Amino acid sequence: MDAAPIRLSTLAHGGGCGCKLDPGVLRGLLADQPMAGPFERLLVGNETSDDAAVWALDDGTCVIATTDFFTPMVDDPHDFGRIAATNAISDIYAMGGKPIMALAILGMPVGKISPETVAAILKGGASLCAEAGIPVAGGHSIDTPEPIYGLAVIGTCRRDEVRRNADARAGDALILTKPLGVGVYSAAIRREALPDGGYAEFIATTTRLNRIGADLAHDSDVHALTDVTGFGLLGHGLELARGAGVTVVIEAEAAPLLPHAEALARAGFVTGASRRNWAAYGESVTLPADFSEWRRHLLTDPQTSGGLLVSCAPERAAAILSTIQAAGFAQAAIVGHVEPGPAAARVI
Repeated sequence: MDAAPIRLSTLAHGGGCGCKLDPGVLRGLLADQPMAGPFERLLVGNETSDDAAVWALDDGTCVIATTDFFTPMVDDPHDFGRIAATNAISDIYAMGGKPIMALAILGMPVGKISPETVAAILKGGASLCAEAGIPVAGGHSIDTPEPIYGLAVIGTCRRDEVRRNADARAGDALILTKPLGVGVYSAAIRREALPDGGYAEFIATTTRLNRIGADLAHDSDVHALTDVTGFGLLGHGLELARGAGVTVVIEAEAAPLLPHAEALARAGFVTGASRRNWAAYGESVTLPADFSEWRRHLLTDPQTSGGLLVSCAPERAAAILSTIQAAGFAQAAIVGHVEPGPAAARVI
């Protein structure tokens, strides 16, 4: 009898954006690193934990550059490739740009994974790039202890359409374009406990391109964008708050959730990354008294290929939300607002 195939997710210590470095550790590592330097055309560097770097060319066009890769959170290699590619391309959309080209980043444990499995991962990523209208023009591969896949992505936009996370304004409304719960779904997948229909929900959200970001950048009332990934809604909301020097207020019950997210979180399907996230930045977050632990876990839940957090003029929020929903993000919702004050987050 043939041996059972190796589950891809079991070859990694953590999957998807849940394998990102603890945000507190990352801040410490970057604290003593030199800033990108006094380059006049470098519009966005590493100063504000933004989603990608932005360089201005002579004609007013900007080049956007990013890279993102991680270990598998699903066992289907084609799906893993699709999710990783969607996640990497999202950084371009989160800056208000459109992707033009990608390079593959591949690390595979030689001898543990078949060439057919690796080919399926690459084909999955290429299929999503094709959906985004871009080629995978090359890449680099190495032998690694765990499977790793992702992309380096190049995009463009006009200079006046760059959307930094540091440009949120006091008074802005906050819109989240995708539901939360990817991390708890991932935890259930690893334990083979995801309810019927849950996997299809998981794939639908993690492979939905955030191309709406490029459209929103045409609207001057959209002031800031960032995508919600490994640090959760609270963590990436805090990055926006710190970049802009404001307080982000999140309405916990307004945050959209995947259908099984609440039940899974209540049942303890929580990632280690969710706990690490809270330990890293919880001191900068004010919670209501007796706030439910399961709901807190969903606000810190690592979102692999999550939605965009949109900071926009409050008087246009309803119209902008309708535009986002009409573009296929049916669960998009207004989840809070921005206030003047210290760089912090408050949950209500």
